[in-house]
Amino acid sequence: MQVDIFDFNLPKECIAAQPATPRDTSRLLDLSVEDQISDRRFYDLPSLLKEGDVLVFNDTKVIPARLYGARGEALVEVTLYHPVDGIQWWSFIKNAKRLHAGDTIRFYTAEISAENSDFTATVIEKKDEDGVLISFDCPPNELGNKLEKYGFMPLPPYIKREKPRAGLWDKFDDKENYQTVYAKHDGAVAAPTAGLHFTPQVLAALQKKGVKQVFLTLHVGAGTFLPVKTDDTQDHKMHAEYGVISAEAAAQINDAKAAGKRIIAVGTTSLRLLETATDDNGILHPYADETSIFITPGYKFKMIDMLITNFHLPKSTLFMLVCAVAGLDRMQNAYHHAIENGYRFYSYGDSSILKCVNKI
Repeated sequence: MQVDIFDFNLPKECIAAQPATPRDTSRLLDLSVEDQISDRRFYDLPSLLKEGDVLVFNDTKVIPARLYGARGEALVEVTLYHPVDGIQWWSFIKNAKRLHAGDTIRFYTAEISAENSDFTATVIEKKDEDGVLISFDCPPNELGNKLEKYGFMPLPPYIKREKPRAGLWDKFDDKENYQTVYAKHDGAVAAPTAGLHFTPQVLAALQKKGVKQVFLTLHVGAGTFLPVKTDDTQDHKMHAEYGVISAEAAAQINDAKAAGKRIIAVGTTSLRLLETATDDNGILHPYADETSIFITPGYKFKMIDMLITNFHLPKSTLFMLVCAVAGLDRMQNAYHHAIENGYRFYSYGDSSILKCVNKI
């Protein structure tokens, strides 16, 4: 399938640099009814759902996986995206051409210079598609604390932030904003952004209405932001991400499905893990493994009935996925409507709810 059919013109002013405040005041484009488009607010979500519906959330927790470092005079920006073991990570690095195997990177913050840093990593190898493998020079049990001390939230590249300088970071609250209110399990290096709109008040209203809430975990990788550089979708390589579905969660979802209730994925991450772990008979199985599933139009969904998701990049794997859910023409028209009506795009932007029209 040609990648160009997923292209569209997006004005830069549509890209959100900060989230709505409060979170649930973000806009919600309602595509839950075929052939209709309705403009709502996210706090309207409980009124759109039914008793017995199941919302499936991704409870991964974003770690501060962006690091600023120096190798001699060369400054680099490191985004961790895939762990190999307790101290080795594959990473995407800006200015990586200046790095070679065996080099030491010294990390710094606004308050701690590279010269005074006690946090370093060694370059192990470089690969064109996979980035740079680095090994942190600390015991595995200390890495989490080091990242908390030196790391920053790994915002996607279209949300601009300056490099750390004293006094500059006070005006941003990304460590809170770029995390869902129900985040639980450390490991993501990108937020499951569809969940950023939920507040305790919305969750309570959903529970009061009888909408069930089930949690799984997919540790989102920075590969989710990578552009598709091939001309044909079949030539694109997806980066693997690790996910877990407990036996209890699988049973809750299977029971609801068998009773004719709707399964609603909160975000493309939840959707991809559900579809990975569901067999051709529509039965969801417990899961603890990586997934690199790539969903494009023509895919027949085995589990989900609806999807809650943000607005995605042109020619991205995520826009391809939502076109698979609701139809290419439907989503192209919906995105045109969103742009014309001032919706905010990407990770800190607005939300939508889609009905799945391509099911087994």
